[in-house]
Amino acid sequence: MSTLNERDQELNDMILQGEILEAFDKFYADDIVMEEDGKERVGKEANREYEEQFVNSLEAFHSGEVKARGVDEANNVTLSEWENEMTLEGVGRVQQKQVAVRTWNDDGQITHEKFYKLG
Repeated sequence: MSTLNERDQELNDMILQGEILEAFDKFYADDIVMEEDGKERVGKEANREYEEQFVNSLEAFHSGEVKARGVDEANNVTLSEWENEMTLEGVGRVQQKQVAVRTWNDDGQITHEKFYKLG
């Protein structure tokens, strides 16, 4: 099995290549809990539906970059600082800066992901 660092890097690379749903299917556990803006979504089905809505709202993805990463092997946690620029249907062009904190299980699946907005 690949290391936590390698799995996290592969996930980030897939997202940057536009393979958002494929990355979700590969790396997220059935009991995933995702937190954003103080709200939790529980379960793979509910979170995949949310991801599908996001992908379908993307009119254009202008740029994306992982500015920094951290890996805590002892606690199975990774952190990625993202800067993205995209055009969303009904919203227009937006810049997004956030940190994704992911907790992984021993099977290489993400069980918890929380997003912190920056700036």
